[in-house]
Amino acid sequence: MTEEGESPERNGGSGRDAMPEGLRSESDAGEGADGGAGDRFESDADRRELLREVAEDVYGESSESRQLSAVLYRVSDLYDPAEDTSPEEIYLNVRHIMDIKERGGLRTE
Repeated sequence: MTEEGESPERNGGSGRDAMPEGLRSESDAGEGADGGAGDRFESDADRRELLREVAEDVYGESSESRQLSAVLYRVSDLYDPAEDTSPEEIYLNVRHIMDIKERGGLRTE
């Protein structure tokens, strides 16, 4: 947390969970007027379905293939008008999952 009480990734800092600069939208970087996920990702049923088909194709027995499938499905949500997500939310979610996997799971011991 910073002195203002915000996490580094929210105020443009370089915390471990901060989204890489190249993946931030103009609104994430504070340069856009009123942007957001809706400004960059319009509803696109064809793209959404393609991503979900690929997600189904790569889903397999390994945990890596299941993770990739989940990420692809989550990215497809960017093109679904019924979903409210952003590239930053997806990145931070994937980062969190990878951190948990690195620690060996959700064990609280």
